[in-house]
Amino acid sequence: MELNLIWLWLIQIAVSLRGPLKVIEKQVVALIGPQSSAIAHMISFIANGLQVPLISYAATDPTLSSLQFPFFLRTTQSDWYQMAAVADIVCFYEWKEVIAIFLDDDYGRNGIAALTDALAKKMSKISYKLPLPINYNLSDMIYVLNQSKSFGPRVFVVHINPDSQLRFFDAIQKLKMTRSDYVWLMTDWFSTTIDSFSPKNGSYLSTLEGVVGLRPYIPQTAQKRAFLSRWRKLQQNESVRSGLTAYGLYAYDTVWVIARSVDNLLQQGGNVSFSLSSMLNGTTSGKLQLGKLKVFDSGELLMNILSQTNFTGLTGKIHFTPDRNLIGSGYEVINIVQQEIHTVGYWSNFSGLSISPPKAVKNKETAVTRINQNLKIVTWPGGKSEKPRGWVIANDERPLRIGFPRRASFPEFVTLNNDSHQVLGYCIDLFFEARKIVPYDVPFRFEPFGTGLANPSYDELVTMVADDVFDAAVGDIAIVTNRTRMVDFTQPYVSTGLVIVAPIDNSESSAWVFLKPFTLEMWGVTALSFLIIAVVIWILEHRVNDDFRGPPKRQIITMFLFSFSTLFKTNQENTVSTLGRMVMVVWLFLLLVITSSYTASLTSILTVQQLSSPITGIESLITSSSFIGYQVGSFAYSYLRDNLNISPSRLISLRSPEEFESALRRGSGSGGVMAIVDELPYVELFLQNRTDFGIIGRPFTKSGWGFAFKKDSPLATDMSTAILKLAENGKLQEIHKKWFCKLGCPADRRRDSEPNQLHLSSFWALYLLSGAVTLLALLVFLFRTIHQYMRYKRKHADPSSPSNTRCSQVIYSFFDFIDEKEEAIKRIFAHDTSQPQTSGA
Repeated sequence: MELNLIWLWLIQIAVSLRGPLKVIEKQVVALIGPQSSAIAHMISFIANGLQVPLISYAATDPTLSSLQFPFFLRTTQSDWYQMAAVADIVCFYEWKEVIAIFLDDDYGRNGIAALTDALAKKMSKISYKLPLPINYNLSDMIYVLNQSKSFGPRVFVVHINPDSQLRFFDAIQKLKMTRSDYVWLMTDWFSTTIDSFSPKNGSYLSTLEGVVGLRPYIPQTAQKRAFLSRWRKLQQNESVRSGLTAYGLYAYDTVWVIARSVDNLLQQGGNVSFSLSSMLNGTTSGKLQLGKLKVFDSGELLMNILSQTNFTGLTGKIHFTPDRNLIGSGYEVINIVQQEIHTVGYWSNFSGLSISPPKAVKNKETAVTRINQNLKIVTWPGGKSEKPRGWVIANDERPLRIGFPRRASFPEFVTLNNDSHQVLGYCIDLFFEARKIVPYDVPFRFEPFGTGLANPSYDELVTMVADDVFDAAVGDIAIVTNRTRMVDFTQPYVSTGLVIVAPIDNSESSAWVFLKPFTLEMWGVTALSFLIIAVVIWILEHRVNDDFRGPPKRQIITMFLFSFSTLFKTNQENTVSTLGRMVMVVWLFLLLVITSSYTASLTSILTVQQLSSPITGIESLITSSSFIGYQVGSFAYSYLRDNLNISPSRLISLRSPEEFESALRRGSGSGGVMAIVDELPYVELFLQNRTDFGIIGRPFTKSGWGFAFKKDSPLATDMSTAILKLAENGKLQEIHKKWFCKLGCPADRRRDSEPNQLHLSSFWALYLLSGAVTLLALLVFLFRTIHQYMRYKRKHADPSSPSNTRCSQVIYSFFDFIDEKEEAIKRIFAHDTSQPQTSGA
């Protein structure tokens, strides 16, 4: 049934195809052509039905290689390869968006579809597709080109039929679209057109300055040079007037492909015979007798022989892929400069862009990683060799539409002056300064969003940017997850986050406030240090200092009193030994640093405002049943509701700082709120002149403010770079001081209900130094004492005592020796030295 419908459709179009059908009536074994991809689609249906191979040397539509047309073969390169070459050029120059102008038929639409796929692989895209009618004229082209002027991209890919009059370039000349910010990339229709002109007529190139196009690459061979020489002679004799294009060479090779294949068919015993098709019996259309059309019996065999063709022609190696496409050698990248055609590089599917001709490919394509893509210097429209930016954000005819929130509260950030109609504020000043750094002009106009009676919804403002109502949005716009899915933000120019603000009171204090300066770990290490110093100083001073001698109880009291009295410098005992003094110098330095830090921290704690609110942080705020305030338009509402699962019935909207203050003073039980959750910059500005409110804890979210642009907008990247430069050169801080530091910067006066405690990590180096000196002094003392003890034992050893003295006895004896005063031991050594030695009998 489906085949019958196809044949009926073929009958309807037969009138437009009388030429091909007249040929088919003569029982042909193959068809060459057509040049048009659209007509090739139609004839391919007939070729399928009659099993006659259709070989085209000019139909480049990629869809002709589908399984739908098994009898179609082409001896030229498919647009699938050509569009891959265009995509590589776009990627090489780092352009992300292009505008496609194409013929609105199968050839144009399917070629641009292939370009869309190729660009997607390179992370680029066709932003706008502008079709031309099949029989377009100058007014059609001007209409399409005028449309493109309002778009941002300035890279044009033109995919139309060859035009001997170059009308397209007349159109862009009239519209003055040949300035240096335009890029014109032409597919191979362009090279076909200019190659067909006579060499005597070179003036046509004067209007093509800076155009870049693709030309099928055909290797220079002796066979090709000989053929071109014969063609030039024909031109000199005026036997032919047009130049020879690549498609002329493809046509020449196509004839040889068919001739060789038919010869192989006959050599293999194939018969040239035809049989009637039952589907066409009784069908006529005017002078066309479709019922007389016959099916070529050896069509499948001939098609198989054609697909296996493998010889070298004028265009190079002729061999086909499994999908019946020519394995081409690639394309030349040409550039028109000063009325001359320059080859600036080559492209092939296996090597990408290169300044060297593609390598010969044998049997099949060889996939090679494209590491070094390269082209020679290209001259662009306007005669410049510098790569065009490839896009414009706006122009005087269509300035950038920048939305800004018309705030009712906190006008310091952004506001509209009703008298002068000027847009003012911190965010606006920052935008103007960043715009000065962007290296190109950005015409724009501000458009307010909101009535000014209440803060507008910032989510709606961002959505309007995504929906192309605005091109960008400038203001105090928080960068949050759901917004980043719709638009691109610049680098944050303010670090912010949600904080809790609640009433505070100075009057309350704690009886144990003196313990707060140090952490528990710090207190423990400090107490242990006093004990160690007490023991070490007693050991070092016990033998030489009478203050550290006496009954055991007195010595213990003296030892600890001396250690702790060093803290207050009231100790009456003095160190005598050199080692003891060395330890004390380091210890007193450590105490000086610790006591100074303790005093400073305790002073800060005693003067800081103590919280009177039962709310201690976000956790206690969530678990309470109190009402919570938020600023109208802020993302705080959606965060509290969606992320923290706080019931909307507990959330109270507040419109101004005055409402903030009133609601906090009334409290949750009297129609107000217990606390307000808002972004840090607003809270700091709110607290600037209000001393009875403060921030509870620290920010519990991390975010920032940025300017919003449409997705993939190049201006977002350039504005981010500008904001970073403003931060580096200090201009960002200057703008901040201008708007918020007239009474002192809010950040400098920020109150924190939980003062920082002093941690051991801040003093570990001092403790390590003191411990090392103490240990060294103790080791020196023990070494010297052991040396004295051994000397003493050698002088006063009892010969009658047993030699195997127990270890415990030695230890007790050593401690008894240590307990002796240093002076007594020295007298013993001095007495032993002064006694005369007696001679033996």
